[in-house]
Amino acid sequence: MRGAKINIKRKDSDNKRVSINGSIKSPQVRVISDEGEQLGILSLAKALETARTAGLDLVEVAPEADPPVCRIMDFGRYKYQQSKKLSESRKKSTVIEVKEVKFRPKTDEHDYQFKLRNILKFLAEKNKIKVSLIFKGREITHSHFGQQIMERLIADVAEKGQPESMPKLEGKSMTMILVPK
Repeated sequence: MRGAKINIKRKDSDNKRVSINGSIKSPQVRVISDEGEQLGILSLAKALETARTAGLDLVEVAPEADPPVCRIMDFGRYKYQQSKKLSESRKKSTVIEVKEVKFRPKTDEHDYQFKLRNILKFLAEKNKIKVSLIFKGREITHSHFGQQIMERLIADVAEKGQPESMPKLEGKSMTMILVPK
C-alpha cells in the first residue's frame, strides 16, 4: 500500500471515478482478495487493514452494488492493465465514415462523372456514402429524373459497391446509402 492516509479518487480508463483506500465512503464493503477469493463483507477499517498487511491498495470496483465491492490489488498495475485493454480495443475497432455526395436533377455529365469518381474512391477506402439528390422549386414534380440518376449511379458502382438503402424521397430530397462490397 502506498500510505495509510491517502485519500484518492481517480478516473480509470472508462472515465468512471474509482475510489481507492481512504476515499471509499461506505462503512461496510464486500472484499475480494488479490488471488480472487471472497473474504466476505467487512467493515471499511478491517478491509483497509487487510489491504495494508498485504502491501496493496483497496480499490472499489463496483460502487453501485449493495454493499460496494472492493478488491485488494496494486492500483498502478490495475490502471496499466485497463489502459492496455482500452488500446487493444481501439486497435481492433474500425471507424467507418459516412461521406455525402450531392446531386441535382439537372447535374451535367461532366459533374456526374467527377462525383462518380469520388464515390468510387470513397468505396475503395471502405467508407459509406450518402447520396443526396436535392430538388429545388418545381423540380419535385419531375422526381422521375432523380430516380433515373440514382438507378444509373447504382449501375455505375455495381463493381465496388451496393445500395444499403434504396433511394427514398423525403421532402424535397431523395437519399440513398451506398456501402462497399
